[in-house]
Amino acid sequence: MNGTDLVVLSAILVAAIIYLKFDTLKELILSNDDDISATHGGSNDIVQMMQDNDKNYLVLYASQTGTAEDYAKRFAKELKSKFGLNVLCQDVENVDLENLHNLPSHIIVSFFISTYGEGDFPDGAVNFEQYLSTAQLSDLKYTLFGLGNYTYEFFNMAAKKALKMLTEADATLIGKLGLGDDGKGTTEEDYLSWKEETLETLHGFINLSEESTGFKPSFKLSFVDKISDDTYLGELTSDYLPSNNFTPPTTVSAKHPYVTPIAHAKELFKSVGRNCIHTEFDISNTTIKYQTGDHIAIWPFNANEKVEQFMTTFALQPNKIFNLEPLDPTMELPFPCPTTIETALRYYLEITGPVSRECLSVLSEFAPSEIKEYVISLSKDKDAFAQEITAKKFNLADALLYLSQGQAWSQVPWECLIETLSIITPRYYSISSASNADPSTIHVTSIVENDTNEITGSPTLGVTTNLLRNISLNMNDPNSTKIMPVQYDIRGPRNLYGGHKLPIHIRHSPFKLPTDLSIPIIMIGPGTGVAPFRGFIRDRVHSVGSGDANNMGKMMLFYGCRNEDDFLYQEEWPEYSSKLDGNFEMIVALSRVSDKKCYVQHKLKERQQDLVELLNQGANIYVCGDAVRMAKDVQRSICEMISQDKGISIEDAGEMIKAMKINGKYQEDVW
Repeated sequence: MNGTDLVVLSAILVAAIIYLKFDTLKELILSNDDDISATHGGSNDIVQMMQDNDKNYLVLYASQTGTAEDYAKRFAKELKSKFGLNVLCQDVENVDLENLHNLPSHIIVSFFISTYGEGDFPDGAVNFEQYLSTAQLSDLKYTLFGLGNYTYEFFNMAAKKALKMLTEADATLIGKLGLGDDGKGTTEEDYLSWKEETLETLHGFINLSEESTGFKPSFKLSFVDKISDDTYLGELTSDYLPSNNFTPPTTVSAKHPYVTPIAHAKELFKSVGRNCIHTEFDISNTTIKYQTGDHIAIWPFNANEKVEQFMTTFALQPNKIFNLEPLDPTMELPFPCPTTIETALRYYLEITGPVSRECLSVLSEFAPSEIKEYVISLSKDKDAFAQEITAKKFNLADALLYLSQGQAWSQVPWECLIETLSIITPRYYSISSASNADPSTIHVTSIVENDTNEITGSPTLGVTTNLLRNISLNMNDPNSTKIMPVQYDIRGPRNLYGGHKLPIHIRHSPFKLPTDLSIPIIMIGPGTGVAPFRGFIRDRVHSVGSGDANNMGKMMLFYGCRNEDDFLYQEEWPEYSSKLDGNFEMIVALSRVSDKKCYVQHKLKERQQDLVELLNQGANIYVCGDAVRMAKDVQRSICEMISQDKGISIEDAGEMIKAMKINGKYQEDVW
């Protein structure tokens, strides 16, 4: 590496530090999410909360999509039910941690921290990160479990940053740092392994005397005689209850999604057996604002057939109305109440996701007597469970009916199911429209996940994508919904979604075009990875039409698909190219039109000279799509280009790419 390159690299690294601090502040200030800032005040002081509620163990979580929250609550519940500890479990966003150093030394803290974006803390943990950077916690003893994805450059970086800051604050780590890896699909087993080791180590610090392992409810369950205007029938918040005159929230956030009309939907694929749906949400009469490159969060609900299967599996009475009351005043309800059993299964509980060994272990207490011992042993055997349950792609109802040979699990208490199942969370999609060109609509491009389980013969499906396809078919030809493998009640609770509506909110993303239009951009996005780039190009086309695009930099888009039948938005790209007057070029890789597979990384190598020229002009690189293979292959190809052009080693080229990522010059939106 020559002197010039070292100067450039150093400048990038210095700028990166400034960039990261500025971006964090900018996101905090400009976000339209009223739930981002932690609330400070005496009532939220963490030490005072521990004292007021007579707590002797603290669990704190920093979660972006709800996964870290789910694991934190599971851990807290086990500490309480199995060992009799009085646990406080809280989101770092909602508590004041300034007095954490005054926490009594006998109290241990367990942190669960997810990583978002390029190694960042979750949006709601900005204050938490800032606090840790200056804290002095010499008396604090803690455990730490991180949640991340190995396919990202900065794998589990938020948890690793937290570990570094806590170490510098003189806090004492109990056991090892746990690293959950969603990229390999092993988060559940990573957690169980970490939990087992951590609980064993905790014995040396506190008295963990194991009590009865039977299910102990955290909520008082009671039944209600009739439905009223305050009964939830699927509404996500009280905003839309009849008692509140179905009034939409004034500020849209993850805690207050907006029920939004779908103006247009259509099928994009021409192939038989595969589907991709283009959906346009009309936000013209809402308070929702977005920026090109952001994500839309769509709140789904379960299909009729899946709800009916679940009720049959557990012999549940769908119309029973119930209420929940926390036995611990510091706990929140898992979902809105009062409500009905069928409503909870349709709108609030995740009933179609993968099954965990821990879930099976909890339910084994209520298994049919003739299989109880086998179910218990299966829940303890990692390899057997993987072969018998995970590999078969069972949901919970599938798995239990398979184990019992069709016999209902009628002895499982309803409150046990409530506390064992995860809560339905929104699904996030890259927005494929541009905020300047399409200010009143949000476009979504989603491939429909739909397979048939080879064992049960029932559909294994993506909840949201099949819902969007069901709506699309109903909008264009109501009779055609009969071809769907499952049906949805698309009218929603009290006909709230009638006329084709769904609840949504916006998640701001750092995946953004440069403000300087002269900077060249290189975009790589096979499949639906092209979605945000459609938004990018529409943004630039609008700039040209507005007369704001003087000296526009070159734009190259590398797109990959199987063949012409699944070429997304094929008719649009020539029009964009014409309007951008030669500043936009699209390079297409068709992977299944010949015996020799051709992917985007192959096209990158073919255009190496052009790409190197753009990189030397300061181009930004954007990659969207599959993280496991595509994104890594693309990075490897670009790394080789830089190595050859600069005459440096692959390792040094890799360091330059890492610096580009920190500085926002190389951005990824991958999954």
